[in-house]
Formats: sequence, structure tokens, C-alpha cells
Amino acid sequence: MKHFAQQEKDFGQGSVCANILRLAVPMTLAQLINVLYNVVDRIYIGHIPNTSTDALTGIGLTLPVITIITAFANLFGMGGAPLFSIARGAKEPEKAGLIMGNSFSMLLLSGSILSVSCYIFKKPLLFLFGASDVTYPYASAYTSLYLLGTLFVMISLGMNNFINAQGFGITGMLTVSIGAVLNLILDPVFIFAFGMGIRGAAVATIISQGFSALWVLRFLTKSKTPVRLSVQTMALKPDLIKEITALGLSGFVMSITNSAVQIICNATLQRYGGDLYIGIMTVINSVREITTIPVTGLANGSQPVISFNYGARKYDRVKSAIKLTAAFSIVFTFITWALIFFFPHFIIRLFSSESSLLKEGIPALHLYFFGIFMMALQFSGQSAFVALGRSKHAIFFSLLRKAIIVIPLTLCLPAIAGLGTTGVFLAEPISNCIGGTACFTTMIITVWHQLNKEEENEKNADNS
Repeated sequence: MKHFAQQEKDFGQGSVCANILRLAVPMTLAQLINVLYNVVDRIYIGHIPNTSTDALTGIGLTLPVITIITAFANLFGMGGAPLFSIARGAKEPEKAGLIMGNSFSMLLLSGSILSVSCYIFKKPLLFLFGASDVTYPYASAYTSLYLLGTLFVMISLGMNNFINAQGFGITGMLTVSIGAVLNLILDPVFIFAFGMGIRGAAVATIISQGFSALWVLRFLTKSKTPVRLSVQTMALKPDLIKEITALGLSGFVMSITNSAVQIICNATLQRYGGDLYIGIMTVINSVREITTIPVTGLANGSQPVISFNYGARKYDRVKSAIKLTAAFSIVFTFITWALIFFFPHFIIRLFSSESSLLKEGIPALHLYFFGIFMMALQFSGQSAFVALGRSKHAIFFSLLRKAIIVIPLTLCLPAIAGLGTTGVFLAEPISNCIGGTACFTTMIITVWHQLNKEEENEKNADNS
């Protein structure tokens, strides 16, 4: 047992595939369960009698707020975790502890500022996001309560990266499992039994996220945890914060640009199609969140393995991890594409049974997810850049796919040849094709060349 426990923490030993899967499988399940926090809310809300479409559209308008909060959790959680892994691989536990402590402090600080700011500017923000007089009350009710649990989100989502980075993938999965299962149980109680409607969904989510946050803190402060979170490590170190922020900017930019895309899409759909099409986009976003989880889970699971082995100068293992991540991602997204193409009715009916949403939603679903396998190339390249500390490359390709391609296309295509709402849904597959190809190709040209060179230098040094 002692040997097995050591193997879980040392990614430089054993099968590369096994090391990745040991983290990726629990992380994938954890992310799937985490997404259920919000997706389950939408499923229940989409079946509230008489007001289902308006309520579903209302909660869809809150997605940019949730995404912004997630962005800051990624900035300091995903930014600190690779540095943390590199420090562990280089046998520097004190530095690893300081990285984790500073990440925690920044999560608390940014979370507090976010919750207050979003509440103060709630009304103009929601109308900017595409709310109408009909859907604003639903969006406002959910947002007002959800913001109360911002710190819970920051801790459970951001600090869970440091549980996974130490090799405790199952514990990381339990972090979100506890909260998500609780949310699944509490949602119908608060929404239907207590008659709270959309407010009930928010209350259930806050309680559930609170339990997840407590679980994370309990684990990271235990004496048996290899690198513990302590008050002494939380004093802010400007140099460390700069490193953490620089590396976390990739995940941050990706989340922020996702939020910007959601805002632009909703506003454009409101202009060309009205509330119904924002409801359709809410369903599409929910499907996208679920279907991309295995790919992001594998990418995130491979990062600690890549970072650790790079820090330990085991370059052949780094290359193996990158190849495995890319191959699985492409195969899985091909399968996902087929399922969405052949079973759109079933997917949409999970969220709403209204005929109008089903009629207009099916062609939108087919178009939006066309060629989704190209997005796998983006995730694979992105994970390699982040794991190896190439923050500039990671940030650029995050911006390229969303900010440089999707947003301009979303604004321009609807006005071209009378495409209207079709133009909004067409922007995503175009960006996947261009952005995915560019990101993966650049990673092969730059990262692979560097790894080969460093591997050769290491062999020459050993021979001499």
C-alpha cells in the first residue's frame, strides 16, 4: 500500500497512460458532476409549468456571470497548479506550499470583489447580456442569490486543482461529487416542494457548493496531505503572484472570452430572434459543457503529468503524454459529433418539451456542433502550452479562437445574405476549424522541437 501511495504522487514512474488516466478519469467525473450544478438547475427550471421557456431563458442569461466567476477561479487555481507540480517534480516542497497559499489568498480576494461588483451592477449587466422585460425578473432572482456563494465556488473549484496536482484524483472527484449530489437532491425540494421556483435552484446550489468548499479545506489542511495549506503560506508574494497570474491567464482568457461570446451571442440572438433563441442557446451551452468534459478532463489530467516529468527532465514521457491526450481527444469528439447528429430530439427534450424550442433548436444544434473534433486540437495544444509554462502561446490561442474569430463572426454573419440567427450558430464551427488547426500545428512546431532538443542535450550530458 505504501508503494502504491507513493506511485500516485510520483508521475515520473510507471506507465504514462496509467498516470494520466489515474487523474483524468476522476477529474472527468468530477467536472461532469460539477457541470451538473448548473445543468440540473436548467433541466428542472425548463420543466416548471407555464413559465418554462421564460425561466430557462432567464437562467441562460446568468451564464456570463457564472463564467466570469469561473474565469477567476481558473486564473489562480489552474495558474498555480502547474507551477505547484513543477516545484514538486524539482523537489522543492516549500516553494510548492507558497504557490498554493498565494493562490488561495488571491481566490478569496478576487471572489470578494467579484460578488460585490456583480451585485451592484446586476441590472445593467443582465440587460447587456440580452435580458428583456419578461426574462429579467428570472435572471435577477437567480443571480442575486447565486452571488452569495461566490467564495464557495472560488475555493471548491480553484483549490481542487491542488488536490489533483498531488495525485489525489479520486479525492478531487469527491470534492464536487458531494456538492453535486446534494444539489441534485435539493433542487426539486426547493424548486417544487417549497414553491421557490428559480430562487430555489440558486439556494440549492449555494448550499451544495458550501459543502464542497468545506471538503477541499479539510483535505488540504490535513497533516497527512503531502503539501498542506497553511496560514504561513498565504502571505502574498508579488513574484509568485506574477508567475501564477501569467500561467493562469490562458484559462482565464478562455473563460472570459467564453463569457464575452455568450454575451454577444445572446444580444445578437435577442435582436434577430428574440427570447426563444436565447433559450435555444441555453440548451446548446448546456450540451457543449457536458460533451467537452471528457476532453477537458483528459487535458487537465495530463497537465500535472506533463509538468512533473518536464521538471524531472523526462522528456520522452512528456511527449508520450501529449500524444495520448491528442489521440483520445480527437476520437472522443468524433463520437460526440455522431451522437449529437443522430439524437438531437432526445437531447433537447431533456431541457424542454415545448414544440417551438424543439423545432428551431434541432437545426441550430446540428450547425453549432458541426466539426467539433477540430476543437479537440485546440484543447490538446492548449494543455501542452499550459503544462510547460508557455503562457504567451496559451493566451494567444485562447484569444484567437474566441475573441478574434467567434465574436467578429457572430456580429457580422447574421447581417450577411440574410443569415440572421443561423449566422450566430455558424460562427462556432468556423472558429473550431481555424483555431484548432493553428493551435495544434504551432504546438507541434515549437514544443515538439524544443523537447527533442532538450532530450538530445540530456543524453549528450549523460554520455560525457
